[in-house]
Amino acid sequence: MRPLNPPLPAWKRSLDLLFCAAVFPVFTLVTLFMAVMVRLTSPGPVLFKQERIGLGGHRFKIYKFRTMHVAADTRGHQQHFTALMTSNAPMQKLDAKGDSRLIAGAWLIRATGLDELPQIINVLRGEMSVVGPRPCIPYEYDQFTPAQRRRSESVPGLTGLWQVSGKNRTTFEQMIAFDCDYGRRRSLGLDVKIIVLTPVALLVQVCDQVLGRARPAPVAPAPAAKFESASSFDPDETARVSIAR
Repeated sequence: MRPLNPPLPAWKRSLDLLFCAAVFPVFTLVTLFMAVMVRLTSPGPVLFKQERIGLGGHRFKIYKFRTMHVAADTRGHQQHFTALMTSNAPMQKLDAKGDSRLIAGAWLIRATGLDELPQIINVLRGEMSVVGPRPCIPYEYDQFTPAQRRRSESVPGLTGLWQVSGKNRTTFEQMIAFDCDYGRRRSLGLDVKIIVLTPVALLVQVCDQVLGRARPAPVAPAPAAKFESASSFDPDETARVSIAR
């Protein structure tokens, strides 16, 4: 088994704590907004806890603002994820075209990433970092090959190389490649660059969501798009091009 990256070197932990201090006022305001929004649209708690996979495959609980109705069915998401793993199609979320499990206005909260803000609690606890691969759900991790599980050799993060390199426009194999590439090239400079690029990536994601929801459904299924095979994909080259944009 490959050795894990040192969990949180001093420079990374310092950057995490500085980030948490900077966004805490925003977190407070968003918490008040979400409390009112949830109270008006859906009975239940404001915060939502979910088990995820962290460093080395260890499980932990993440915190999110609840954007779905209580006891929403997850079987559709499991089927959707399995299809993304095998189809080599772009990693579009289920709510890209509308998801009945979401409370009113939740698609915009999710597109802007504001629902993930409570994970600064996980960052403060050292379970996550600001930058790193997104922590996957256990049933997703169970389907990974040993090579794909290498993405868990780094502490999971709020944002990462994949998020600023196309995210929902990339395939599952490309996501794995970006996450593993980050683990090999992790540095203070790369983390700062990813943090700076994240607001732009979120704006692009919001625009994609708006356009996707406005676009009418096709009458007939479109032909499958062709993507590069995993063997010909160069994560270093793609990451350099994506970040340079």
